Amino acid sequence: MPKVEKIPNQPGDYLVDYEEKVFEDVQAKPGEKALVTFHTVAFEGSIGLVNLLQATRLKRKGFETSILLYGPGITLGVQRGFPRLGDEAFPGHQNFNKQITKFMEEGGKVYACRFSMQALYGHGEGALIPGIRPIAPQDVLDLMLIHRRDGAFILDTWTL
Repeated sequence: MPKVEKIPNQPGDYLVDYEEKVFEDVQAKPGEKALVTFHTVAFEGSIGLVNLLQATRLKRKGFETSILLYGPGITLGVQRGFPRLGDEAFPGHQNFNKQITKFMEEGGKVYACRFSMQALYGHGEGALIPGIRPIAPQDVLDLMLIHRRDGAFILDTWTL
């Protein structure tokens, strides 16, 4: 068998062309909206964090961006910490809280379904990250319909 001569990858090496952008950099036109919905459990996969990053990116592209947390998605908006709120029990433990807080600081709106909070996960409104707006379960569909009516970009996420 022939000997394979290859220099091993080193820290700092590039493994892909990270600078090439294939598509145009789309920016929002004045008044354009976006809605990102989460029906996913915190820490059960990467989609929660990925779509929080997508929502932040949409906001930075100029879209009036809102996040809807419903069903298990409300677990992304609950204050965390151990042994105290805000403490990071392990690296990445505060990722959701930090990203949601950053999103709201940049002008994004976050809504959380009250039914999901109490009936499904046993949380009260005080458990939410400050700045998240609790809404009635009937508002979940209306929020989606308002964005649809307004021609918004809607990114729905469902996982279980």
